[in-house]
Amino acid sequence: MGHTFAEKILARNAGLAEVRPGQIIDATPDVALSHDNSAAIARIFRSLGVARVKHPDRLAITLDHAAPPPTTRHAQNHAEIRRFVAEQGITHFYDVGRGICHQVLSEEGLVYPGAVVLGADSHSTHYGALGAFGAGVGRSEMAAIWATGQLWLRVPESIKITLTGQFRPWVTSKDIALHIIGQLGADGGLYASIEFHGEAVAGMSMESRFVLPNMMAEMGAKNAWVQVDQTTFDWLAQVAGKDEAELARLKAASEAVAPDPDAVYAAEYRFNAAEIEPQIACPHTVDNVRPLSAVAGTKVDQAFLGTCTNGRLEDIAAAAAVIKGRRVAPGVRLVVIPASAEVYLQALRAGYLETLLEAGAVIESPGCGPCMGNHLGIPAPGEVTISTANRNFRGRMGTPEAEIYLASPAVVAASAVAGEIAAPWEIGGQSDGRID
Repeated sequence: MGHTFAEKILARNAGLAEVRPGQIIDATPDVALSHDNSAAIARIFRSLGVARVKHPDRLAITLDHAAPPPTTRHAQNHAEIRRFVAEQGITHFYDVGRGICHQVLSEEGLVYPGAVVLGADSHSTHYGALGAFGAGVGRSEMAAIWATGQLWLRVPESIKITLTGQFRPWVTSKDIALHIIGQLGADGGLYASIEFHGEAVAGMSMESRFVLPNMMAEMGAKNAWVQVDQTTFDWLAQVAGKDEAELARLKAASEAVAPDPDAVYAAEYRFNAAEIEPQIACPHTVDNVRPLSAVAGTKVDQAFLGTCTNGRLEDIAAAAAVIKGRRVAPGVRLVVIPASAEVYLQALRAGYLETLLEAGAVIESPGCGPCMGNHLGIPAPGEVTISTANRNFRGRMGTPEAEIYLASPAVVAASAVAGEIAAPWEIGGQSDGRID
């Protein structure tokens, strides 16, 4: 009987011949991630009576959730984290402005096929796009990892999702992810390892692939994995700076943990990308998904382009293409936040930010911003935001009386121009995906 990705990588990490779903193992993460919550984790860590972290070289800390700090309290929190970083000799520290943790760790080459990455952030599932086991853990669990270098993990059951066909014009991986969550429900992958296979996945760019495991956190997944191929290794070489020798090692590691053809899954699903139109997650749950055509015309007050889900160069390029030569509708704000300083710089050099600024957009410093309600775009009570983020529960952006719709970057840009939820082809884009 074959094994799934989660079973193979966790067995290898724990030094066991094999593991089965439900088994408890001692996992040793290659990377342990935290962010603005690091000060709170440090307090728990100190309460354990341990003076030094076990593996400072395996810790990665990024200031991104309230960056730059909007209040004195946030600034004090950052200062406390910087002191802890210096005290413990943590080298993988990324200060305000570097960007969102998931984007930054990927760009920095800390994530790679075969790695086990545990993060004190629920969207640590993100790392499965690079063939890693990425999972979110709580603050107490992260403090335990800092102290001991290990954490108990229950081996998850696995769910196989096969994506067939070719994307229709204006349909993106965000639409695919929303469609899957809408079909399976917000608890459809509870504590499961979600695997993505199929020709539609193979045809995605690396930037598009990151969306899939990131969004699976919204389906309750423990981790998610995307099939690894030459697209993965090209990205690791060009963006993460891996050399030929390291790429050869990573290819071998990837093959060692790839799921077997006869692996046993708790469930298997197939979706045809050719049958899916642009999707919208409506208030106030991410699985309240409807086709774009069903909600078109809904008035919006704010459009937000960014987050760890859709704040990459490809996303900003799509929005700029839709909005070029047009203006944001009167009374509507378009807030754009690149996912990292590197994305910001590339978008600047390519002219995308100039296009968006000329259209009336506001460009903010790389980070999470309004995604979780800290700053840089909090809606007023009664306002409607259409966002490229991953969550839309009541109060997510800081205002319980506001409504959040989730969509792809192209739809968010089109909606900013129209002043209501709109399709790109309704404001000048062609039905075949071209822009006038």
